[in-house]
Amino acid sequence: MVKIRRMSLVALTVAFVLGLAPTGGGDAADLPVVRVAKAQAIGMPFIPIDIGEAAGIWQKAGIMLDVSAFHGDGQVQQALTAGDIDIAVASGPGLGFVAKGVPAIAVGTLTGAPNSIGLVMGIKSTVKSAADLKGKRIGVSQAGSLTDWLVRQLAIQQGWAPTAITTVGLGDTRAQAAAMETGEIDGICTGSEYGFDLQDHNKGRMLLTFGPVVPHFLTQVIYARNDFVAQHPDLVQKFLLGWYRSVGWMKAHRTQSIAMAVKIEGLDELAESQTFDATMPVMSNDGQFQPAAVERLGKSFVELGILDQVPDMNKLITRRFVPVKT
Repeated sequence: MVKIRRMSLVALTVAFVLGLAPTGGGDAADLPVVRVAKAQAIGMPFIPIDIGEAAGIWQKAGIMLDVSAFHGDGQVQQALTAGDIDIAVASGPGLGFVAKGVPAIAVGTLTGAPNSIGLVMGIKSTVKSAADLKGKRIGVSQAGSLTDWLVRQLAIQQGWAPTAITTVGLGDTRAQAAAMETGEIDGICTGSEYGFDLQDHNKGRMLLTFGPVVPHFLTQVIYARNDFVAQHPDLVQKFLLGWYRSVGWMKAHRTQSIAMAVKIEGLDELAESQTFDATMPVMSNDGQFQPAAVERLGKSFVELGILDQVPDMNKLITRRFVPVKT
């Protein structure tokens, strides 16, 4: 786990670079603190936390954040169960573990279709389109993961068996990229920013993003612990207000948001701009749960092997706080 100070040095630095008014100061010290976790340190869908810090949005919403970054949904679910965090921004499929007993609930939509995840082919690959993928070997994080499921959905979309494209669990993106470079695999399924970065450095070629493959979906959601919702509904509402205001700020300030993403993630401007343009259209403006997306997410729990049957999704999400009016 990576611990981020309440006002991260990166966000503070970028605030001055971009001419924003950074948070901090006398009044801020008196605000209630919400402990928030990102499922990944890097990822365009999670950057509203940093944008909000740099622009002073969280303070204006009436809270301060104590932010942690984890290595995947497993750690997020463990932290929610242990009571170490109050709110998390993580994957939609992780809600399957809430159905298994993690004491949390989804309080708002983060992203819909998986535009933030892409399929990258090796630089020497002859694959020109999805129709050429039959029999190819694609690296994913692990068997049964969201990336594994997306590749299988792509095969189904092509009219093939789910296993017509071979998935190979290799862990993180660096391990996958190394295997692609040596020719062990033909391509990788990874975050769009990584895919575009590989392409920009002539180490891969972005074939597609997965939004059109699963257009109705909840790729990422906002979680809150059940007892935190019960005891501090006002802080949940303030977090959601700050979150969707931050998303709105990003959509209205493309150039500044991309510059900040470059500072935070250490990737090139071109990769960040391509990721921004792919991701922002599917980032929710108000947190509403679209029925078709909720239904499709429920079915994915069974397809991923998380659950034996589709759960009652109304027990895993709450519409109490949405839509948020910013």
